Amino acid sequence: MNGQSGPKPSDGAAPAGAAPSGKSASGPSSSGPTGQDLEAAILKLLAARAATSTICPSDAARAVGGEHWRGLMEPVRQAARRLVDAGDVEVTQGGSVVDPATAKGPIRIRKAR
Repeated sequence: MNGQSGPKPSDGAAPAGAAPSGKSASGPSSSGPTGQDLEAAILKLLAARAATSTICPSDAARAVGGEHWRGLMEPVRQAARRLVDAGDVEVTQGGSVVDPATAKGPIRIRKAR
């Protein structure tokens, strides 16, 4: 031993109780997607569709999370809220724009008009 280092965390794990890169420790995994990943997925999916098309939040969750998409539903809704605040997208229910902070039930996401 050279005395230059103490115990090493296993495989680059974050210190106990810490969430790496600002990610929630209660998320799907410690190496799960960031809010920026989810926002980018929403915008990418919308860019690949007609200007009048919408996506379901589950589309973005599946694109990023694969088989572990269900745990990403609320983070995707949060990402959509941030994109609404930035003026990039609108959230709809039944074809009408709604406030994503108060929307209950199924929502759709579309490019801002």
